[in-house]
Amino acid sequence: MNSGIPEELYVKRQQLDQLDLQIVDLLAKRFEITKKVGELKAVHSLEALDAQRETEKLSSLREYSMKFGLNGSLIESLFALIMEEVVTNHRKLR
Repeated sequence: MNSGIPEELYVKRQQLDQLDLQIVDLLAKRFEITKKVGELKAVHSLEALDAQRETEKLSSLREYSMKFGLNGSLIESLFALIMEEVVTNHRKLR
């Protein structure tokens, strides 16, 4: 532990570090599944972007996040970035 940092702060930072790793693990799993979705879309000649689903999903996530007192715009922006990467990856599979 660094001197001058209260023990409680150190413990909370360690907890945050673990949560950050879990978030990355979940994103990796999400991208594994979206890769399979992209492969299915390619096989069935479907568009990489399903704009209606994306709009519905972003709205749903915004609403869900507010149940926890989170900033809905932040959550929507984060997932929009994730979905943008997914679409980019899907287009590469064509």
